[in-house]
Amino acid sequence: MCLATVYKESDNTVILRNTSRIDVDGEKLHLTDVMGDEREILGKILMVDLANSIVKIECD
Repeated sequence: MCLATVYKESDNTVILRNTSRIDVDGEKLHLTDVMGDEREILGKILMVDLANSIVKIECD
């Protein structure tokens, strides 16, 4: 299983750990972690590093 940590690009803060799914609907990102906890944010994916399980997101 590949889980990622999602970071806010501007200040490198963690948005969600152990992220198992990211759904994109325009500028709306729906994040789900391995336990089923969900978070919805407005932004866009800037980078996905699968080897290091990192996702960088630009958001307000």
